[in-house]
Amino acid sequence: MKILGNGIVITLDNTLGVLQNGAIAYKNDKIIQVGNTTEIRATYPTAEYTDVGGKIIMPGLTNTHTHIYSAMARGMFLNNAKVSRNFNEVLENLWWKMDRALTLDDVRYSAYHTYMEGIRFGVTTVFDHHASFRPGAVLGSLEELAQAEKKLGVRTSLCFEVSDRNGPERSRESIEENIRCIKAVQAEGNPLLGAMFGLHASFTVAEDTMAQVAQAGHDLGVGFHVHTAEGSADAAHCKATYGKPIVRRFYDHGLLGENSIAVHCIHIDEEEIALLRETGTVVVHNPESNMGNAVGCANVPKLLREGVLVGLGTDAYTQDMFESLKVANILHKHQAGDPSATGGEIQGLLLHNNRLIAGRHFKTPVGQLTPGAAADLVVVDYTPNTPIDSVNYTGHITFGFSGAMVSGTIIAGETVYWNRQFTRVDEEKIYAESRIHAKKLWQRLEAE
Repeated sequence: MKILGNGIVITLDNTLGVLQNGAIAYKNDKIIQVGNTTEIRATYPTAEYTDVGGKIIMPGLTNTHTHIYSAMARGMFLNNAKVSRNFNEVLENLWWKMDRALTLDDVRYSAYHTYMEGIRFGVTTVFDHHASFRPGAVLGSLEELAQAEKKLGVRTSLCFEVSDRNGPERSRESIEENIRCIKAVQAEGNPLLGAMFGLHASFTVAEDTMAQVAQAGHDLGVGFHVHTAEGSADAAHCKATYGKPIVRRFYDHGLLGENSIAVHCIHIDEEEIALLRETGTVVVHNPESNMGNAVGCANVPKLLREGVLVGLGTDAYTQDMFESLKVANILHKHQAGDPSATGGEIQGLLLHNNRLIAGRHFKTPVGQLTPGAAADLVVVDYTPNTPIDSVNYTGHITFGFSGAMVSGTIIAGETVYWNRQFTRVDEEKIYAESRIHAKKLWQRLEAE
C-alpha cells in the first residue's frame, strides 16, 4: 500500500470534488481510497507515505489522438523543402515524405520521445495513429511502439494508418501490421496496451482496401481510428468520387461505432453529425493542428449539443494537454466572434470526455481519482493565488496549469517520473541516440 498525501486533490469526481489536505491510497495498479490525509494515514499506518507539500494531485491525462512517428520533425530544416500553401501540400511536402523515410530505429526513438514528453506533461494514456512506409519499416513498427510502451509504462492504444498512397504492397503490409498487432495485444492481455484498426483518410483509401479493413476489424472485434474530413479537399474528393460525404462512406463500410474514433470532423454536414450520434462514434478535436494546417475549425459546440462524444487530442502538434485545452478554449470563442460562445463544455473534452473514450478501450477506469480506478496520478507544482475548490477548479486548470508544472507522474501505481526525473530510463542517453538518428533521417530527406 502507498499513500500520496498533503495535497490539493482534484478528483474529477462529481461526488468527491476537490479535497484540501487530500490523499490517495493505492495498491498495485488501482486506487483504494481517496480522502483526508490524516484519516487515510490513520487507516493505513504501515503504508509507504509520500508528502507532496501542498501541490496539486490530479488524475493522469489522456491524449486521444497523436502521431508518435512525427517526433523527429521537430527543428527539421531542409534546403530542398517546398513551400506548402494548402493542407494537401503539407502532407505531400512534409509528412508523406517523412513517413516514407523512417526506419524502425527512427520509430523506436520517436516513441521514446513522445512517451517521455507526455509523461513529463502528465499524460498517462495515449491513442496513437502510426505511419512508417519505408520498405522494411511497416511490418514490426507497432511492435517497436509496444516495446517502448513497456519500457516507459504509458497506457497506449496502437494502430497503423492503412493507405493506398504508396502502392499495393505497402497497403497490404499496413493491413497485415494492424492485424498482427491486434492479435498480439489480445493474446498478451497487457492492461496498459490496446489496439485499434487504423486508416489514413477517405481520399487515400480505395473501396476494396476499405472493405478489407472493415472485414478484418469486425473479425477481430475492434474499432477504427481514422482521419475524417480534416481538409476540404478530402470532403470534395469523397463526394466527387463516391457520390456521398465521408462519414456516410465510412458508415456504409461499417467503420462507425462506439469503439471507433473519427478524428477532426471539420467539413461535415447535418447528415454526418446524425450518423456519428446514432452510431456512438467518437470525434476527437485537435485545435492547434487544425489552426496550424489552416484546415478550419470543427463545430465542437454543435457536435456536443447534438449528442456526439467529443474528446481532445493534439495530432502531435504538442504533447501538452493543458496547452491543447487552452487553445481549444479560445479558438471557439474566436471562431464565433463571441466570448460567451462556449463555457465549461470545452474543458469537459479533456477533463471528462477523454476518460469516457479511454473507458471504451481499457478495462480499468482512468482519468478519475476514485476507488477502483487506475492509479494514474499526476503531481502539479502549482500554488493557487486565489481559492481553489469544487466549483472553480476548471478555471485554475485552464488558466493556471501547464505541462511544465508537472513534477511527478505515476502510471498503474508505478512512479515513472518524480522531481522531474525519469525513473525507468536514462533520459540523456536516449536523447543523444535520438539526435543521431534524426540527423541521418534529415540527411536522407535532404538527398531526395
